[in-house]
Amino acid sequence: MNLGIRAHDLAGLPLTRVPEEVSKLGLSSVQLALNKSFPELDIKNGSLTPGLANYVGSHFRKHNIQIAVLGCYVNIIHPNLSERRLLLELFKEHLRFAKDFGCSIVATETGNVHEKMEYTTDNFTEEAYLEVVKSVSELVEEAEKFGVIVGIEPGVNHPIYSPKVMRRLIDDVKSNNLQVIFDPANLLTEENYKSQKIIFKEAFRLFGDRIVAVHAKDFAVNEGKFEFVPVGTGLLDYETVFKYLKHKKPYINILMENTKGTFVESGISYLKDKYKATIQ
Repeated sequence: MNLGIRAHDLAGLPLTRVPEEVSKLGLSSVQLALNKSFPELDIKNGSLTPGLANYVGSHFRKHNIQIAVLGCYVNIIHPNLSERRLLLELFKEHLRFAKDFGCSIVATETGNVHEKMEYTTDNFTEEAYLEVVKSVSELVEEAEKFGVIVGIEPGVNHPIYSPKVMRRLIDDVKSNNLQVIFDPANLLTEENYKSQKIIFKEAFRLFGDRIVAVHAKDFAVNEGKFEFVPVGTGLLDYETVFKYLKHKKPYINILMENTKGTFVESGISYLKDKYKATIQ
């Protein structure tokens, strides 16, 4: 099992300490969102250089920790077109320098038709979908120039909200430089969570070949309200997920998310036990 964590879930640690802590936990990789982990770097448009990327990457390499994914989670369909342009250019900058970090994937979700990022059915329109296609196509065109990957993470809070819509995006963009960050919990709601086995199997059938990294978090439903919880404290069907990964995706990066503090070590143990117990 190739297990890692979002670096910013180890909150408050400086760059010199994060890789050391990840290594002590027995993990092998991170998803790195620069401004969330190291706000002192104050990354803006035009900030990234090969020198900075190599400096950051060297600290992780020293501890044999892979930067599996660069997180650049921005609103790629921001309603303000000037702001959207800045965000797309920032993402493209991450693509250009990804390999200097020792990474080949830059990831995002697909944004929101409104400036405020929250659940809205306005995201589910054909117009919203076509805006996503436009932005993702532009990002993928840049990725192709630099031999890196745009990782798109589908989820119910965004225009790419289901396995079928994710498959449609893949078919419309038509580039192997578009791949999928699969977060099973992000496809669930209080209405559909009892069908999670069916939803996950549909995802694997429709775009399993495009999954390049997996997020591991958990969820609970309290008084009818769906909420994310630390790994191992909820209802996510890891048996279905791991059965597919063990058979089809050896050594894929599985990155813990929304699991912090005292829950990190128990979450690691939980995932390792589940993975080991899963029969192919």
